[in-house]
Amino acid sequence: MKTVETASDRQVHQFPCPSCGADLLFEPQDGFLTCPYCGHKEAVAETGVQVQERSFEQYVNLRPEQMGQLAANALEVQCQSCGAKSLFVPPEVAGRCEFCGVQIVAQTKSADPIVAPEGVLPFSISQKQAGAGLREWLSSRWFAPNGLKHFAQPEAIHGIYIPFWTYDTNTTTQYTGQRGDYYYVTETYWERDSQGRDVQRTRQVRHTRWSAASGTVARPFDDVLVPATTSFSSNRLHALEPWDLPALRPYNPAFLAGFKAQRYQVDLAQGFDRARELMMGVIEGDVRADIGGDEQQVHHMNTQYFDTTFKHLLLPVYAGAYRFNGKVFQIVVNGRTGEIHGDRPYSVWKILLLVLVLLIVILILVIMFGDR
Repeated sequence: MKTVETASDRQVHQFPCPSCGADLLFEPQDGFLTCPYCGHKEAVAETGVQVQERSFEQYVNLRPEQMGQLAANALEVQCQSCGAKSLFVPPEVAGRCEFCGVQIVAQTKSADPIVAPEGVLPFSISQKQAGAGLREWLSSRWFAPNGLKHFAQPEAIHGIYIPFWTYDTNTTTQYTGQRGDYYYVTETYWERDSQGRDVQRTRQVRHTRWSAASGTVARPFDDVLVPATTSFSSNRLHALEPWDLPALRPYNPAFLAGFKAQRYQVDLAQGFDRARELMMGVIEGDVRADIGGDEQQVHHMNTQYFDTTFKHLLLPVYAGAYRFNGKVFQIVVNGRTGEIHGDRPYSVWKILLLVLVLLIVILILVIMFGDR
């Protein structure tokens, strides 16, 4: 096994098979580096490091010495159609873009430095298992066009590590608003009873008494997860949760053997902006609880963030895209759980056929029971 030292003093490795010389690939099902030709297996070596938080303030304005590579021989290619940049280590090749389905024909180049990942969540289901789940998912879509059957082949989706940021931070929020407390007033009214007589009745009518409220709430946040990609919608990736984050491993290029990784498109500062949006909903809930009462109005919140740290993570996804009638449809599979989410078109002919069948059934029922 060969070791190369990067500018950031990270060790990267290449993994030739000691039996036949071919490249070992990471096998998700058993977690070993496996030779696809002779079957030789090796355990992924422990790096001796831990997945640690890094200071947001120290990294938000990056310096060259804070950048690194996924591996010494990592290559990068950019899709000419959607612009996504994918990183891979030979013998993996560029192939087809996982995000838009276009065959990538651009020339590869040595990968540009990035904020090197702190941790990686290795694949635990194979491409074959993900493909079987995809076939079942597509078969359950009754109105999908028949032309999608070719997409249910094992090679239709590929394993790619998607970049994420996680943020830890402590927050203090000063707020102003109003507290609403319900009170009830007895009112008298007249109504006509069932016999046509006017009768007097009473009822309790609810009112709200508003009073000014202000205060301070504090809340720590741990591992606020933000996708660092724009190639998939955040909602689609959040739908793949939960991620098995306790199973994170310190970054080791061995886990990328046979897989690609996407270069982050959302930088560290942009990611924290999105994290703040996620945290704000929780903080507002804290403010409303602190105001109390039956209703609350929040007029202003001023939140301070301190002791903020982050991690750059790679999470496993099987992804594929196909084009149908000029539109791009994406499929994503959680590489740990097999959870599937994606787009699919509707077959107009299948829908029309169903409507026609229903109309025929209704017509038959009318003929059979209409004269009774």
